[in-house]
Amino acid sequence: MTPKFISFDCYGTLINFEIGATTRGLYERVLEPAVLEAFLSDFAHYRRDEVLGAWKPYSDVIADGLARTCAKHRVPFDRALADAIYARIPDWGPHPDVTEGLAKIAGKIPLVILSNSMTHLIMHNVDRLGVPFDHVFTAEEAGAYKPRFQAFEFMLDQLGADPADMMHVSCHYRYDIMTAYDMGFGRRVFVDRGVEIIAKGYETDIIPDIRALPALVGL
Repeated sequence: MTPKFISFDCYGTLINFEIGATTRGLYERVLEPAVLEAFLSDFAHYRRDEVLGAWKPYSDVIADGLARTCAKHRVPFDRALADAIYARIPDWGPHPDVTEGLAKIAGKIPLVILSNSMTHLIMHNVDRLGVPFDHVFTAEEAGAYKPRFQAFEFMLDQLGADPADMMHVSCHYRYDIMTAYDMGFGRRVFVDRGVEIIAKGYETDIIPDIRALPALVGL
């Protein structure tokens, strides 16, 4: 399958999403090591739960997810710490494999980003990728976060594409791959960054990093 478009998750897949490391730095003096690991895991789960409802700014997703995590672990919640995490996002750059892999595809197949980000925020990170993207869409524009269908439907409508036209690439099963499978995307590619369990049954190509992506489209 040669897709008409290749769409990508941004944070985690292309950009080294350092939210765990940033949060660790803020709480490692407060929590014992074993508790800190559970805290970071719960924070990731609560953030995912926070995006399943009506759209709200991503700063609130972080703050509300962190507040719920703090409540579970009986740690005082400080909104200033949530804001500090959000403020770091523009500084995060790509994984070392990304620019090399994308450069072999750019200009041959249109590259698209669909990100759970804010419109004012996303280009700070995309500009660090070193490769031009044909389209960049955000959850703010869509009025919904992934994994909701609405986010993907917005992208398809903007592209004038059918799901079968698309290859979607992500390091997240529950945010991206499962929805792309349910919607009938022509091909799904999981980038195994070593941080998420591989889920079986979703007819998904698995690659170790973006350098392996061009071979999947014959480049």
